[in-house]
Amino acid sequence: MASFDIVNEINAQEVDNALNNTLKEVSTRYDFKGLHAEIEFIKKENRIDMSAAESMKLQAMKDTLIKHFIKRNLEPKALEYGPEEGTSHGHVKAKVTIKEGIDRDTAKKIVKEIKSLKLKVQPAIQDDRVRVSGKKIDELQEVIQHLKGKDFGIPLQFVNMK
Repeated sequence: MASFDIVNEINAQEVDNALNNTLKEVSTRYDFKGLHAEIEFIKKENRIDMSAAESMKLQAMKDTLIKHFIKRNLEPKALEYGPEEGTSHGHVKAKVTIKEGIDRDTAKKIVKEIKSLKLKVQPAIQDDRVRVSGKKIDELQEVIQHLKGKDFGIPLQFVNMK
């Protein structure tokens, strides 16, 4: 019986590369000369801490980060921006969470979407992934093509095709 997994995984090394490129670009930009701008990747918490001199500069950093995410073939949908907060030094900071894995509600939506296709495949939720199995590989590929056209608010990857 053929199967594949639907997952939401982010390559930490590529995130680190995108952050380094963002920091390099921000440090060389003329509009950031002499101003505070800082980006830090906390791998254990899957979080990015950003701080800048003012709100506009923080937004420019976010846009630059998204640009470098796209260049590195990472999905910007995986980034969840927290609210902007002030610091004791008069700067602005924000926490950006990197969403990984598929939560229960999203997994249920994916399963419901697969069942609505009326194909002979069985979706099953397993921890933070959804496994889809069926007898015909063509039907599994049809499921993949259908899900690629849908937006569940998170990036989806299709792995372990057997």
